Amino acid sequence: MGKQVIFDRTAIDGLEKKYRISLINSISGFKSANLIGTSNKNGEHNLAIFNSVMHIGANPPLLGFILRPITVPRHTYQNIKETGFYTINFVNSQTVDRAHQTGAKYEEKESEFAECSFMPQFYNDFTAPFVEESHVKLGMEFKEQLPIKTNGTFLIVGEIKHIIIEDEKFIQESGAIDLVASDAIAVAGLDTYFSPRFLKKLPIPRR
Repeated sequence: MGKQVIFDRTAIDGLEKKYRISLINSISGFKSANLIGTSNKNGEHNLAIFNSVMHIGANPPLLGFILRPITVPRHTYQNIKETGFYTINFVNSQTVDRAHQTGAKYEEKESEFAECSFMPQFYNDFTAPFVEESHVKLGMEFKEQLPIKTNGTFLIVGEIKHIIIEDEKFIQESGAIDLVASDAIAVAGLDTYFSPRFLKKLPIPRR
């Protein structure tokens, strides 16, 4: 072990800005890397990478993600509020570079699907675009937004309406998604990506 490093609250505030942002964004550890696909009421598509998708509940099946303050235009948010629907698509090792690029500041009329070479995919009458290149994709219906007053962000909560798994090998007999087989990518912070590996599966803890 090397030298211990301790930051108290005052020290955190005193850190150089880019260093502090990198530290705090990575301190929560590995997170899933996902592309959220939306369309506006005119049928124009938007695609953006998010690292904050989280499980909310299984019945009904709910997921949430964190939306940064809407003090500037947020095309993903605007489209979700307009139409009520969006998709969540797993990033894989073949798409990670293009997925990362969707985080650039594109104009509202510019589609990240086209700009970053992704193919929009549609399922039945679901209006939001899925990412064809993704191995696991979810069709979501917006349910509510919960303000986080401390920093002006929002928790966006949606209900899973469709699950599309591109290969039956990507779902285990138990029903769990095989994150390794499906080549799901994890992200730490804003720019560092990892391929997961299986360690072990443990039984439900009991006394």
